Amino acid sequence: NVAGKSEALGWIAGLKTQQGEVAQAIALYQQSLELTDRIGDVQGKAMTLGMMGQLLADKQGDIERGLRYLCECRDILERLKSPHAATARDIIARVQQMADS
Repeated sequence: NVAGKSEALGWIAGLKTQQGEVAQAIALYQQSLELTDRIGDVQGKAMTLGMMGQLLADKQGDIERGLRYLCECRDILERLKSPHAATARDIIARVQQMADS
């Protein structure tokens, strides 16, 4: 079950993040992202991009790449008319403020 594996990878990535193992978390999110692409899980892709974007910007200081993922997340959520699009916009604004300081 590819969808289940993708979801499990996301949960494990979240645990790795809580344990401070950010590089491992990003690698797991990347694997999850590849699976969501393969099965066409657009909502799952957006959520994974959002998590990766936040980690890259907040924990690794890679604001440019983080914003790229976050903007892709926002664009997908807006196309889906998801209420989570507003949260993505707020996160992008916060990361852009970090970049400007």
